[in-house]
Amino acid sequence: MRPHDPPLVLEGRVAKGFGRGGKLLNCPTANLRDEDVGDQLDPHETGVYFGWIELNGNIYKMATSIGWNPFFKNDKKTVEAHILHEFDADFYGERVKMVLCGYIRPELDFPTMESLIEAIENDKVVSNLALDLPKYDHFKSYLK
Repeated sequence: MRPHDPPLVLEGRVAKGFGRGGKLLNCPTANLRDEDVGDQLDPHETGVYFGWIELNGNIYKMATSIGWNPFFKNDKKTVEAHILHEFDADFYGERVKMVLCGYIRPELDFPTMESLIEAIENDKVVSNLALDLPKYDHFKSYLK
């Protein structure tokens, strides 16, 4: 995502993923359904992005993985948003809208689960800090 590119805006319903995020990686995710994403991802680089997500009228920070998750050898490209907020309940089936503001890193195949978890934790920190910068506030307007 280059600075002059328009932001990527995605919306759809939250689907059950592989069940790894919250249980295995300490990173529960809101996964978009394939039928909602379609071919919108084709021109975009895989990797980890930061941005904003709207859920039930509220806007939250997020770190989002787009890609094949090489560590787990996925056979399909997914959108997995980790919302930087604690929720008391699941929200499968809820409609979300997200805008990606910036690119953190490419997707990588990590040598160990521990190194993957360390990278994910760093992605959360980078996302949180970046979205504290006023220059990313205007991206929220894409969610209205």
